[in-house]
Amino acid sequence: MADYVVWLGPVALGAVLVVLLLGLLNMMRGGSANRSQTLMRWRVGLQFLAIIVIMTGLYLTSR
Repeated sequence: MADYVVWLGPVALGAVLVVLLLGLLNMMRGGSANRSQTLMRWRVGLQFLAIIVIMTGLYLTSR
């Protein structure tokens, strides 16, 4: 199980980075404010998921 978390952590962080960059690009282009708001909500959710994955990995590797 800990092996899955080793590669799942960077995948979760990569997803956060992609959504963050999409939101920033949308704001810099002057895109829809609604789309920026949606992307930033996704970013917050993905950050929460990334924290859960990382903390689970730390828990499993310290046992």
